[in-house]
Amino acid sequence: MTTIKASCPCCGDVELTPAQVRLVVCTVADWSYYAFTCGTCTDEVRKPAGADVVSLLQTGGVAVERWNVPAEALEEHDGRPVTYDDVLDFALWLAGADDLMAALTTLRPGARVAH
Repeated sequence: MTTIKASCPCCGDVELTPAQVRLVVCTVADWSYYAFTCGTCTDEVRKPAGADVVSLLQTGGVAVERWNVPAEALEEHDGRPVTYDDVLDFALWLAGADDLMAALTTLRPGARVAH
């Protein structure tokens, strides 16, 4: 059986089986990582996984989990972030809106409402 050597920041070097290692390969290369639970301190250790590490772990028999980041998560956004007060104001506005479709149409002039 293949033995994978890794290091825990608290305990030092540890030996793992391929089943004990989680390898996540992301569509954004910098977000790929591998993780394992240290057998001594039981902490979860997570480390970045570049292309060389991914290749090495795959060769060692570690299963790959694919992580596809939606394009919306990578979009640039302008303006201030939404705050808890904004969410509360919106919830209160929704509670008082009798005709939601009419209210939304007035928020977006020119929008067509399908009935």
